[in-house]
Amino acid sequence: MTWSARLDELGIDLPGVVTPLAAYVPAVRTGDLVYTAGQLPIVAGELTATGKVGAEVNPEQAKALARLCGLNALAAVHALVGIDAVVRIVKVVGFVASAPGFHGQPGVINGASELFGEVFGEAGAHARSAVGVSELPRNAPVEVEIVVEVE
Repeated sequence: MTWSARLDELGIDLPGVVTPLAAYVPAVRTGDLVYTAGQLPIVAGELTATGKVGAEVNPEQAKALARLCGLNALAAVHALVGIDAVVRIVKVVGFVASAPGFHGQPGVINGASELFGEVFGEAGAHARSAVGVSELPRNAPVEVEIVVEVE
């Protein structure tokens, strides 16, 4: 089964590529790796939530937002090389704008990690960092970037 067929089976439509917010491109290929820029939870050009996780945004909402970030990262990969060229997800880096005392960053970034597992199965298993930060661009609660091995 192809990855595009798997997405169809799951009822997942990849969004359009998010327009960069500054001087960068959504994804770059070097050799057999694709690196994405950090992706925010943007849908149809709009940031879907703002604020700190553990204050204005609860952890479950943030986990759903991380999933959106993951979808946007896959869209960037798809636009560059096609989703069916993916061999595996190599690395996920997630940033969580965290209120003081919030320590649940790994659970938040599971939103993206679980998406990659659903879509790619064992090829979605990856190394990962989940980092708490004080601020993200546009006051976003979550940002995710990925490294993907491609054919």
